[in-house]
Amino acid sequence: MIDKICKNLTNKIRKKMPEINDERAEIIQYGLQLMIGEIPKLILLIIIAIILKIGWLVIFAYLTMLPYKIVAGGFHLKTHIGCTIGTFIVYFGNVMISKNLVLQPIYFKYVVVGLVWIISIIMISLYAPADTVNFPILRKEERKLKKILSYVFASITLIGAIFIKDNTLSNIILINVLIESLSISKLAYKLTKNQYGYEIYQKG
Repeated sequence: MIDKICKNLTNKIRKKMPEINDERAEIIQYGLQLMIGEIPKLILLIIIAIILKIGWLVIFAYLTMLPYKIVAGGFHLKTHIGCTIGTFIVYFGNVMISKNLVLQPIYFKYVVVGLVWIISIIMISLYAPADTVNFPILRKEERKLKKILSYVFASITLIGAIFIKDNTLSNIILINVLIESLSISKLAYKLTKNQYGYEIYQKG
């Protein structure tokens, strides 16, 4: 259903902008699928979270990951069902772990935050922004800006993990950064059978 809606929208766009070629049309359609597909998935995520009485925590996890995720990128699962299941595992899993995780004494928490920061910096330097074949980021200026913003958002989020007093909320944003940093790695792309779009188009 979503695929059909996106295809129709893409065709309407092409009628108004005939200069769009087939390759660009595929990218537009894929982008529409991501945006439109996100809406029902997010609604379902929130409804189930409310039923489980963790609605606020799941919304918090989603919103605090969003800035870093938008600029750093990451792999995409191939089907809407797979993407939905993956989203549920990430956010519900994060909340459940965060509610039961206690990093004490305080200096141990600082060490963990420091390690996650180092991992994120390494992943960003190697792979961000991590695009896909269907939605490549080809302009050098855009890639440079998103890489810089990835450093900024990852670092600011981890600073929040230090200063937020609530243990669960602090853990959520700490785990957010770790998950997102790993999701842009070459290993994550290999396991999910994704490819970096920038590398593919560069070779071409």
